[in-house]
Amino acid sequence: MITIKSIRELKGMQASGHLLATMFEGLRDVIKPGISTWEIEEFCQDFVKSRGGRLSEQGFEGYKYGTCISVNDEIAHQTPRKDRILKEGDIVKVDVTCNLNGYESDSCTTYPVGEISEADKKLIEVTKKAMYLGIDQAVLGNRIGDIGAAIQHWVEDENHYGDVRELIGHGIQPSIHEDPEVPHWGKAGHGIRLREGMTITCEPMVEAGGDWHIDQRTVDDPNDDWVYYATTDGSNAAQFEHTFAITKDGPKILTLQKPYDGLEKYIPHFDEMDD
Repeated sequence: MITIKSIRELKGMQASGHLLATMFEGLRDVIKPGISTWEIEEFCQDFVKSRGGRLSEQGFEGYKYGTCISVNDEIAHQTPRKDRILKEGDIVKVDVTCNLNGYESDSCTTYPVGEISEADKKLIEVTKKAMYLGIDQAVLGNRIGDIGAAIQHWVEDENHYGDVRELIGHGIQPSIHEDPEVPHWGKAGHGIRLREGMTITCEPMVEAGGDWHIDQRTVDDPNDDWVYYATTDGSNAAQFEHTFAITKDGPKILTLQKPYDGLEKYIPHFDEMDD
């Protein structure tokens, strides 16, 4: 069932998204060569808990941690690890959901670790733009397929990368995964019609090698059978994700990070509206 959010609910989600965005801003100074991905988990936990929130992926479907931290060819859902030390030239995806006062938000950012290759810089730039091209299609009257078609054309036709099919965006609130499903590929004009008050995520995952298939793996832990995903050819992958609301004034991103340069049209102002 797809829920339409009230202004009160959008205010709560905006506050949750702002907390999550500021956490991601703080990670820019944390992520560097020589730290473990477990230290990223600790920073995120401390940051959000100290401000009254919690990392809501922890405990969801048996997951033990508050973050998913995937490095290089790991596409998504990898666990934070004390023995996974980041090195110069890595790229690391940090995917986090946040609950603040009962309101959910979900976001992912790919970070460079020190100086990275030109190829990885391009991969990150293409993936980030893919997300915004998809979000730009989330206007009243369009359909879910318009989001995926825009992403797929940019990723595959324009840049010849692999556009992951099996991992998709979703509705959000009151739980972290709600209807509708939001694929990052598809046909324009197909799928459910977008309505004012819907809150969804757009989170394209892009493989540098050009193949969109994924390899399912189990974490290297005898006490855990958690599954994560990696590229089939060993090429690097990037991901970006925002939570946003569909409004009569276009999509408003609830997890938007500063600086806002060029992104002002996405800034939400639900906190200034009457319930």
